[in-house]
Amino acid sequence: MESPSGKGLSVVGDRVLIVPEEGDDRTRVGLYLPATAIESQQVQSGRIVATGPGDPVPDPTDFDHEPWKVGDRPVRHRPMQARVGDVAIFFRKASVEITFEGTRYLVVPQAAILVLIRDPDEMD
Repeated sequence: MESPSGKGLSVVGDRVLIVPEEGDDRTRVGLYLPATAIESQQVQSGRIVATGPGDPVPDPTDFDHEPWKVGDRPVRHRPMQARVGDVAIFFRKASVEITFEGTRYLVVPQAAILVLIRDPDEMD
């Protein structure tokens, strides 16, 4: 993911980069909630803006038991279920907040995602 300044963020492993949706600060009946009440919720949602490649997996055809050798085989990764553009509902405590060039992001491991909301045209 590249920013206007040319700097980029690369997500590693099985993590996703999420722009969080701000929580409702008002109840259904119109009462305003303090920030501490919103932060105490266990789950949060947001839009995925970048994903990592997934967890690396060993090559099942590789019988060479000398891992220090440099190989020329490409690294294979377990595919990610999360995709850019999905809305994710995830455990708030598993996320790590970062700020990059003034924008707030959350880095979340795929295992902490409970539900993905995807456009029906993009579903498998």
